[in-house]
Amino acid sequence: MIHYALRCDGGHEFDGWFQGSAGFERERRGGRLACPVCESVEVERAIMAPAVSRGAGAASAETATVTAPASGEGERRQVSLGRGDLEVLRRMRRMVEENCEHVGGRFAEEARRMHDGESDARGIYGESTPEELRALDEDGIEYGSVPWVSKNDS
Repeated sequence: MIHYALRCDGGHEFDGWFQGSAGFERERRGGRLACPVCESVEVERAIMAPAVSRGAGAASAETATVTAPASGEGERRQVSLGRGDLEVLRRMRRMVEENCEHVGGRFAEEARRMHDGESDARGIYGESTPEELRALDEDGIEYGSVPWVSKNDS
């Protein structure tokens, strides 16, 4: 996953997590990336300062366990996040949970059903295997992945 600072054509700045540069471009070109303030889909990467490690005892960082959605159900990895980044991920999780339907391990199946018109289009979230995500990519079915902060992180 990669974190980008973003800016819309209205000058609003926000950030997002993507599966690499190609993932960002796929979401931008597909019109699925929109400014959270004005909903403009004219979004570009903003200039961003590089992340510089302060060492193991840095007081301005927290460690959070983040579920990598593209890595398969249950896989977890430790990442060091700044306090602001961790709060953004917590807010993102709350927003997804409040506004989208959790479909569990049926994510790829349900995304395909919506793409094929067999199910109503709606916001969904869940888990999928790397193989399922590759199959969605191969069939041109668009989706997005976000780091999933555990509810236990304080």
